[in-house]
Amino acid sequence: MVNYYRYEPSLPAAIIFIVILGSSSILHLFQVLKTKSWFFLPFLVGSLFESIGFIGRAIGAEETPDYTFGPYVLQNLLLLLGPTCYAASIYMILGRLIRRLKGEQFCLIRPGWLTKIFLLGDIVSIALQGIGGGKVINADTPDDRKAAENIIIGGLTVQIMFFGLFIAVTGLFHFRFAKNSTTRPCNRGFNWQRFLVVIYVASVLILIRSLFRMIEYIQGHNGELQSKEVYVYVFDAIPMAIASIGFNIFHPSKYINGSKKATEDSDSEIPLGYRQA
Repeated sequence: MVNYYRYEPSLPAAIIFIVILGSSSILHLFQVLKTKSWFFLPFLVGSLFESIGFIGRAIGAEETPDYTFGPYVLQNLLLLLGPTCYAASIYMILGRLIRRLKGEQFCLIRPGWLTKIFLLGDIVSIALQGIGGGKVINADTPDDRKAAENIIIGGLTVQIMFFGLFIAVTGLFHFRFAKNSTTRPCNRGFNWQRFLVVIYVASVLILIRSLFRMIEYIQGHNGELQSKEVYVYVFDAIPMAIASIGFNIFHPSKYINGSKKATEDSDSEIPLGYRQA
C-alpha cells in the first residue's frame, strides 16, 4: 500500500467542488456554444480539468487507506494544469477587448503581439508543469522526485512572471484609456471598466493559486502545505471556483463579441482623441 497523500482526503469537500465546478463547466459549455465564443474554449477545458481533478480526489477519499495510482495521477495533473488553461483564455480576452474599444494606441504591446507573447509563456508553463507532474508521479527515489518538483517550480515561475507582466500591461492600458475616454455611461450595458475588474480579480486569484503551488513544491512532500488538505481548498479550489463562476456571470461574449451591435455599443466609450483623429 502506498500513501500518496499525507492526510486523508475529504470526500464531502471533493463532492462539493465537483458539483460547483462541474455545474460551472456545463454552463461554460452552453455559453460557448450559444455565443460561438471559441476563444474561451481553453477556459472551458480548464474548468473541466478542475472538475475531473476533484473527481480523482473523491475516488481517492473513497479508497482510504488503500490508495491506487490512477485517481492520484488524475487529481495531481489536472488540478495542476487547469489554471494554465484559464490563463490562456484570459490573455486572449484582453486583446479582443482592446480591439473592440479601439484602444490599441493605449496598450504597451500591440494586441496581436500581446496575445501571442502571453500565450507562448502559457505554453511553456503548461509544458514544464506537465513534464514535471509526470516525473513526480513516476519518481522512484527522493532525488527523482525533487528534480521533478524543480521542473514544476520552473513552470509555475514562468506562469507567475507572465501573469505579473500581464496584470501590469492591463493596468497601464486601463489607466491610459480611462484618462483619454469619455465618462459618459454606456446606454446599452457595455461597462468595459467593470469587465476589466473581472479580469483583474480572476488574474489575481490565479496568481495567488500559482504562488501557493510554487511554495508548496519548494517546501516539498514533507512541507507544511502538503501536510494538510485545507490548504488545497483555501488557496486552489476556492479561488479557481470563484474565477470560473465569475466568468459565468460576466461572460466575455457580453463584452467582446465582434458583431456590429457590439461595435456600436462601444462607441460611447471610445477615447475622444482617437475618435477625432
